[in-house]
Amino acid sequence: MLDQLTILAPGLLGASVARAARERGVAKRIVIWARRAEVRLQLVSQPWCDDAPATLEAAVKDAKFVVIAAPVTRITSLVQAIVSHLPAGAIVTDVGSVKGEVSRLGHAAMIPQGHFIGSHPMAGSEKTGWENGRADLFEQRTCFVTPMPESNSSAIEAVVRFWHDLGSEVVTLTPDQHDEIVAHISHLPQVLASALCAYLNRKDHAWRNYAGGGLRDTTRIAGSDPQLWKTILEQNRDEVLRALSEFQDELQAFHAALSNRDFLEVTARLERGKAYRSEFRP
Repeated sequence: MLDQLTILAPGLLGASVARAARERGVAKRIVIWARRAEVRLQLVSQPWCDDAPATLEAAVKDAKFVVIAAPVTRITSLVQAIVSHLPAGAIVTDVGSVKGEVSRLGHAAMIPQGHFIGSHPMAGSEKTGWENGRADLFEQRTCFVTPMPESNSSAIEAVVRFWHDLGSEVVTLTPDQHDEIVAHISHLPQVLASALCAYLNRKDHAWRNYAGGGLRDTTRIAGSDPQLWKTILEQNRDEVLRALSEFQDELQAFHAALSNRDFLEVTARLERGKAYRSEFRP
């Protein structure tokens, strides 16, 4: 059990970390910092928040373990802002969905005061805001932990244990391996869902009223925050472009098979898709 867990900039994920930590007894004391005073007042009245200080310095003063739940573009600046106020040996992690630059800059900023070990729980939602946090959000969900090659082994083990204690199934990868994987399994699906809805928006708007489960299931994540995803796509641009290019080749091959009335090829591609989907774990 941690003596104190500090969470910075809580949204959906940060609040879910706090709720899960309280429910699972991961920390004796949970401190949360939010930039807006009205949010801090709301947080401090929650049973899973023991204190919501007005300053970053006060929030991290006694924190040996800090989770930064801010957008990707703010993670490094928050690490730099808190490092001189942390106790020696403190561990800082994050929940950002792009890890290359964040892990490198975070690691460099923490030397020699403590350790930055990047994390990315695959447990988001199209909903945002701390009000939507859930204690069970991380249960049986993958959480990537992305240390640098020179990262401290004890700090890596502590971050792995933390996410495991919140219910996650932890996978340890390099930051660049992580970014390639999520470009395909997370960022590409978001682009496709959003692009499909943007395309259909050019058609008769009455059509949406006839949509069944197929369109609703396929496009659920198109309801996500566009500004959040703009930032993610900026940060992982090169890997997403590679994934999009390869997917365009796949789509063009499907188009060619259908155009040529090659229904054996169409069926083979549909069957490969079905086989891949059927092997998803529950």
